[in-house]
Amino acid sequence: MSLATLWFALIAVLWTGYFVLEGFDFGVGILLPVLGRDNADRRLMINAIGPVWDGNEVWLLTAGGATFAAFPLWYASLFSGFYLALLLILVALIVRGVCFEFRGKVDSSRWRARWDQAIFLGSALPALLWGVAFANIVRGVPLNAGHVYTGNLLTLLNWYGLLGGLVTLSLFALHGAIFLALKTDGPMRGRARALAVRIAAAAVPLAAAFLITSQVSHGKGWTDVTAALAALALLGGVTAAARGREGWAFLGTAITLAFAVATLFGDLYPHVLPSTTAAAYGLTVSNASSSHYTLTIMTWVAVIFTPVVLTYQGWTYWVFRKRLTHADLGAEPAAATTPPSAGLSARPSAEQGRTAGGASTSQAGP
Repeated sequence: MSLATLWFALIAVLWTGYFVLEGFDFGVGILLPVLGRDNADRRLMINAIGPVWDGNEVWLLTAGGATFAAFPLWYASLFSGFYLALLLILVALIVRGVCFEFRGKVDSSRWRARWDQAIFLGSALPALLWGVAFANIVRGVPLNAGHVYTGNLLTLLNWYGLLGGLVTLSLFALHGAIFLALKTDGPMRGRARALAVRIAAAAVPLAAAFLITSQVSHGKGWTDVTAALAALALLGGVTAAARGREGWAFLGTAITLAFAVATLFGDLYPHVLPSTTAAAYGLTVSNASSSHYTLTIMTWVAVIFTPVVLTYQGWTYWVFRKRLTHADLGAEPAAATTPPSAGLSARPSAEQGRTAGGASTSQAGP
């Protein structure tokens, strides 16, 4: 295996980590107006992702940085051609982060309602557009002889791209519902588990249609296997959720997302961005990669620092593993003198502060 191929695979792993971890963050935000019947419910939902959401976004930054360093031509064509879509994603992610910080700064139901709406939009829009983007990467986009994108935003909104967007939107919502059932207890747990089963009624056929279409048009022998494994994991996860086995259900949707990413990257290889204008204009692993020396340095850096990052993130999830209930939130603040970050409780219990991540901005993220 060449270093260019190795880094193509590593970038696929980084996107897998991002979709699996940030996927349930998006899902919780999407379900905020559905499962959040009152402010206490919405605080509980935000508290569930409070300690980890910002760390999960590191996978996106690393994937983008790795693409820039390992495949500069791919990065240039992709980010220039998908500029408006990526700008919308970036703005949505920024707004969502601001919402977590400012939601609890004023003791006003109208104030919180507006931030809650922004959290929903800041979660749903990236969840949709990431699917649109990756579907178009696999399908191919119009590139000229200089590998410059010649289409526009409407070019990306083809039926296959929109199908991909609906798949990621529904899968992330399902992933988030199962995460809430796993992370919370009490009434929220039961409602999240029941909602997950209802979401699956849309997510399963959408995912099946997208995977079948992808394999018919772009599939390879071994990616047929990964697509089948993704489908089996999804069915297993939904079955486990219906039976109240949230841990197995979450594992099922996580494996589904992992095999789905493996299928898309496998269908794409050896291209990194096919051209629908002419096959010769497309970018491949070979003609888009950096020099061998650059890839060698990157490999050593990854070998040294990746275990450190994984260890730290794993430790974070272990520390904040406790199920949350409304009792962990404490009383609602009577005034906005010492507002909780991200709408969380200003007076969590000692155990909550150690294990659930709702005590302060330093625990819940920016």
